[in-house]
Amino acid sequence: MSDMGSASGGDVVLVLVEQHDGTPRGSALELLTAARALGTVHAVWLGAVSDAAAARLGEFGAVVVHAVPVPTPEASLPPAVAAVLAGLIDETGASTVLVASTFENKELAARLALATGAGLVVDVSAVQRGPDGRVVTTQQAFAASWTLRGEVTVARAVVALKPNAVHADPVATPVLPLVITRDAAALSDGAAADARVRVVERTARPESSRPDLGEAQVVVVGGRGVEGDFSPVEDLADALGGAVGATRVATDEGWISHETQVGQTGVTISPRLYIGAGVSGAVHHRGGMQASEVIVAVNNDVDAPIFEFADFGVVGDLFTVLPQAAAEIRRLKAQG
Repeated sequence: MSDMGSASGGDVVLVLVEQHDGTPRGSALELLTAARALGTVHAVWLGAVSDAAAARLGEFGAVVVHAVPVPTPEASLPPAVAAVLAGLIDETGASTVLVASTFENKELAARLALATGAGLVVDVSAVQRGPDGRVVTTQQAFAASWTLRGEVTVARAVVALKPNAVHADPVATPVLPLVITRDAAALSDGAAADARVRVVERTARPESSRPDLGEAQVVVVGGRGVEGDFSPVEDLADALGGAVGATRVATDEGWISHETQVGQTGVTISPRLYIGAGVSGAVHHRGGMQASEVIVAVNNDVDAPIFEFADFGVVGDLFTVLPQAAAEIRRLKAQG
């Protein structure tokens, strides 16, 4: 085991960096920000990392970047990535691993915790070290009606942090991190090559100028009240530079793709601004969006449950309210 963290005098924290076309995602910068409070930050980058990307990671506190080549599609699947991270824990002596709380990452986090005997906490909204050095997390439970604080009582912790839970802040004095190219097969003792799943085909999603739903600062969600017409929802989202989401009813009806579903059985979001249009606010949907900073509801039913927990409510026809809001937002933007 090497001692890469001892020079800076803190526990090593591994951060799995999500990236798109060679650029770190916003959720990765949030993880790096959170990791700085836990110890010495080592970023894990799947693939070849550019000088610009490495410098960007350094701006948010990474002192080491472990670049792990991905020679096959299978090498990026959760079992293979978990095996690589387990090897990096052995190499660096890392006590904590942070990942973004997504469907894929929850699987790899569970595999990693099992392989290393670490404590596992997912859908976390805050993470810190307690007075005794243990990792302490904050979570929302029961449709966010309860806030829970938990302490990992074993030596290692694997934590999946919700996107937008932490504001990404650069360090005061950036450093150019040390980039180390790793051998995935050596780290995982061949486990990555022994994958039981083979990727036979990949279909790229259509390109969109909208932000990713799980990471968006603004999300406009359409429910049963859109009656199949998402155009006002999409128009308002575009005016705000936000993402489009939907309730389970809307996706089950085929009005919009299932990947947009927000809720307990869909994507969990925590944007700065959530706007629900024609959304009743059923408990299974609430569980996926209650952590939003500001909740705005537009519904023509004054008794809709969403008004009980919304910060702002508009009782009215969404087909009238949303276009007016979009037009006013564009007018204000045009004025500078």
